[in-house]
Amino acid sequence: MRNRTRATARTKVAERGALPLATLAAVGIAYLAIALPARSETVIVSHGISTFGDLALPADFAHLPYVNPNAPKGGEISLWSPGSFDSFNPYAIAGNSAALSSIFYESILSGTLDDVSAAYCLLCETMEYPEDRSWVIFNLRKDVTFSDGTPFTAEDVLFSHNLFLEKGIPEYRSVAAGKYQSVEILDPYRIKFTFTPGTPFRDMPAQAGGTTIFSKKHYEENNRDLEKSSLEPFLGTGAYVLESFKPGQQVIYKRDEDYWGADHPLNVGQNNFDRIRVEYFGDDNAALEGFKAGVYTFRTEGDAKRWANDYKFPAVTAGDVVTKVLPSGNIAGGQSIIFNLRRPQFQDPKVREALGLVFNFEWSNKALFFGLMSRINSVWENSDLAAVGAPTPGELALLKPLVDEGLLPASILTEEAKLAPESSEDTALDRRNLRRASALLDEAGWIVGDDGMRRKDGQTLRMEMVHVRTDLLPVMNAYVENLRALGVDASFDIIDAPQLEERASPPVFDFDALPTTVVNGGLEPGGQVLGQAWSSTAKDNSSRNRMGYANPAVDRLIPVAEAATSREELATAIKAIDRILRSQTIWVPRYYKKDHWVAYYNMYEHPETLPPYALGELAIWWYNAEKAEALKAKGALK
Repeated sequence: MRNRTRATARTKVAERGALPLATLAAVGIAYLAIALPARSETVIVSHGISTFGDLALPADFAHLPYVNPNAPKGGEISLWSPGSFDSFNPYAIAGNSAALSSIFYESILSGTLDDVSAAYCLLCETMEYPEDRSWVIFNLRKDVTFSDGTPFTAEDVLFSHNLFLEKGIPEYRSVAAGKYQSVEILDPYRIKFTFTPGTPFRDMPAQAGGTTIFSKKHYEENNRDLEKSSLEPFLGTGAYVLESFKPGQQVIYKRDEDYWGADHPLNVGQNNFDRIRVEYFGDDNAALEGFKAGVYTFRTEGDAKRWANDYKFPAVTAGDVVTKVLPSGNIAGGQSIIFNLRRPQFQDPKVREALGLVFNFEWSNKALFFGLMSRINSVWENSDLAAVGAPTPGELALLKPLVDEGLLPASILTEEAKLAPESSEDTALDRRNLRRASALLDEAGWIVGDDGMRRKDGQTLRMEMVHVRTDLLPVMNAYVENLRALGVDASFDIIDAPQLEERASPPVFDFDALPTTVVNGGLEPGGQVLGQAWSSTAKDNSSRNRMGYANPAVDRLIPVAEAATSREELATAIKAIDRILRSQTIWVPRYYKKDHWVAYYNMYEHPETLPPYALGELAIWWYNAEKAEALKAKGALK
């Protein structure tokens, strides 16, 4: 049977109602076989659910394996964020939401930082579902309260579910619409989701349990609107509440002393800081100076040059600031320069390939990144989901019917997965690639004029790129110079965060190309994320599909990935999708770092072995009060 877990994980019974939960809890055996009529449905009662395979943790686990269960509570951790903010509503297109503004909320199920497949009961005691996962019942906890002390019930779950379907971001609504046949409140602490027949059911119980939960009473009594920006958060059940803020400058969150879930096994050893403070800076350089001055105390570095050169200041030398390289098992972030495929000049793949040829990663890595970065080739780089070499038999079985229908070129069946072009590391402009790019633009009809600019049908080949990050300037300026040598009217401009948010979001999409992160959905992408990022239905309404990508072949493969019944089937489907995306040269892949580069004032500690899929600084690190006092005594900390 798929997803069978160990004895302590769940008990399998027939037909809901055959045995009450109290009786089930008293049964100390792995499975209880009961003879029932042939039409009866096998129902699984569990403390969680796994996409594939077994749940790693038994029902009676005391704490997560990667936490320090004795971690002390207290102190403050402070971070930085770029730009500014004018809202605490991260679920609206309007406004620029504050960093960590979803910290107030929880969902019925919670994932972990060491297992991409598992989702465990947080707001529920148990969940029930049939083997085909066509519906799920959540048996909710009765001790959960919102941060104002009011009780949490199934009414809040139903309200939040409907709210996101009606007023959630368009990309979510376009993908989730039609997947839920019904949602029924069975009693104040039991709710049933039934999924529409024909929907791939594999991920649906976890998706239903992953919806953010708001207080219905608070929302309605205060006339809140999910689609509007607001400096007042919605009411949630989470471990932190808002303490104070200065619009656009600072946010302070404080741990709720009356948090209902402090002793929940999923939370033991977590949520250790009394306060989380976020300071805002205009750019990375100003933020680093703020860190040196002690304005904030924990920093994750993303710029290789700064990491190599700028962490030798006196506090580091004295040991007051710790610098560390910590391992990361994460999939690469998909950093890239995406084309706005709605623009006519980028609809020709020869143009896109030409523009990608003059991005020189090898020179950038040597001259700007001190050899610390790695090249991205795949949307799922640094994982077993990346397509490699020629298609496998499994991939061919998925791709050939699409070729036969004329949705893909036959070359996809024989060619190796496309790799990013290589350039010389000795000079910023690789002349060989410049010649290849020039020939491609000539073939595409973009002819060089007397002024060196390329034009077609009276239009100049233009490529304006925008972002808020000043640390991108060296590499992007070098790329712009190469584009201009190719005859492209190229530019890279720094704009403020609200302007970027407006220009890069639906329905505006006012950019030619954008340095950003391509959404991959992680190591176990589900249909919801894949649909928001790559489906034709999300082409013009999704902030996850900013490039405006639409391809009927990929549309056909997303449900295949969503319906996969094993990790192997999922990997095969994702590799086929990856192969198609890369073959179309819809991005200029940039680079990623394989490790976490962190610097912090020497008063924070973490478990000896960190989980593979997150640094977890806000979740599982803790504050050492004695070390903090020592830093203050010597004047190293304000």
